[in-house]
Formats: sequence, structure tokens, C-alpha cells
Amino acid sequence: MTKNELRLALRERRRRLIADAGWSADRAGHEQAIAERILGRIGGAATIAAYCSDGSEVDPLPALRAARDRGLVTALPHISDRRSPMRFLVWSPDEPLIPGPYGLLQPPAEAPEIDPDVILAPLVGFDRAMRRLGQGAGFYDRAFARLPAALRIGLAWSVQEVDILPADPWDAPLHAVVTEKEWIEPEA
Repeated sequence: MTKNELRLALRERRRRLIADAGWSADRAGHEQAIAERILGRIGGAATIAAYCSDGSEVDPLPALRAARDRGLVTALPHISDRRSPMRFLVWSPDEPLIPGPYGLLQPPAEAPEIDPDVILAPLVGFDRAMRRLGQGAGFYDRAFARLPAALRIGLAWSVQEVDILPADPWDAPLHAVVTEKEWIEPEA
């Protein structure tokens, strides 16, 4: 199965999960549990970056709010165009966002830029080897390469896990994945 075919299948899995009325009633509780798992693991971090959820992705806002309440500087990605690198700009929950490329909401371009200690990354799929299948544009892989010291944590629903993901040489592995069920790190 190609990466694009896998993306389609995993997006459909995620869509079905979110559409389940029983599960969606507990969604806020699941996202709060994810936030607590994250904050329990990032100890000495001073800065944390996340993303704006597309609706079916795990919403990192509970984690950003809790991090801000603990004194961490919070940030979101800012994208200018396909060729320019993604930057992380300081943003506090409840501050306004502006529309960006690809339908993204992001901080204004003049917000201060930071190199975050922790990056909470969206994903379409993952495996236990910490490979991440993203949207396909490469923004996060390029950011990970530019910020090798940042702790890379993927946020996902458990249904997004697969046995083995295809990998390209430029795909940067995650340090951990957190789901509504567990914190996952590479096996030693």
C-alpha cells in the first residue's frame, strides 16, 4: 500500500471513530487524558508548540492551556508557502488566529518566533517504531531536521496505529506517541 493509499484508509478510520456518538461524547475526556500524559512527561521544558486540530485530529488545546498555566511558553506553526520552512510563533490559547495556507489557522506573521523544547505533532498514522505518517507536505519533517533537540511527540487516536509504516530517508522518527489509551515510546 502506498503512503497516499494508507493516508486515505487511516483518515477514514479516524473519521469513523469521531462519528461514533458514544465515543464522541467522551472526546473531551480523552483529550484531557492525553494532555495529562504529556505534561507528566515533559519535565524541564520551557516551551511547547502544537497545532490547530482539523476537527478529527486530537485537539492539543487542552495540553497547551495546561502548559501555559504551568508557565510554559506556547506556540503554533506558521506557514507562508509550500517552499518556506514552517516556523513556530508564540501564541497563547484564546488569542486570535489568522487564516493561512491549506486552511490552517495560525498566529500572525509578526508574532515572536521560538525554537520549542517540545513539538506536539499531528499525524495520520504511526507505528511502534515511532514512524509518523503526516499529511504529505513535509513541513514537520523539515522542522524536526532543523530542531533536532526538540522532543517530538505525535498525538493520535489509537485507531491510527498500524503495524509498519513505509519510511523515506527524510522521515524523522518521533520520540513518543500519545493516544487516548497510552504513552508509547520506542522499545529498547
